[in-house]
Amino acid sequence: MNTVSERHLDLASVQSAWQDLNRLVPLGPITNKKDYERRVLVMDELLDRIGTNESHRLMPLLDLITKEVEAYETKHEKVPEATPAQVLGFLMAEHGLKQADLAEELGGQSIVSSILNGKRELNTRQVKALAARFDVSPAVFL
Repeated sequence: MNTVSERHLDLASVQSAWQDLNRLVPLGPITNKKDYERRVLVMDELLDRIGTNESHRLMPLLDLITKEVEAYETKHEKVPEATPAQVLGFLMAEHGLKQADLAEELGGQSIVSSILNGKRELNTRQVKALAARFDVSPAVFL
């Protein structure tokens, strides 16, 4: 297979393809909220089409747009402070879970209730179990 350095690079074709792509999906650093919202829409569309297919031909484009969105969010979006109990409550609501659904992992329904009410802190074992269950970093519970 020839590499770019081994063959003539047709810059006119590259420029034309790049301009066409940028009309549909602007690339490069996100500079404003409108651009951010457009990229999120494109990212969501790509996620819907690609799903979990890591070998999909558009995966590199999704990766690039995701990195641009993350960079913008890191710089411009404030992440609200939340207690471990608030994070757990949010994740439970997002997954449609009740206290009884976590009773076995956390040591009983009364313990789940105490954690959610802020009367009890999560221990290391519980943090690991919750991180695994919700597929998040254990840091979100610390």
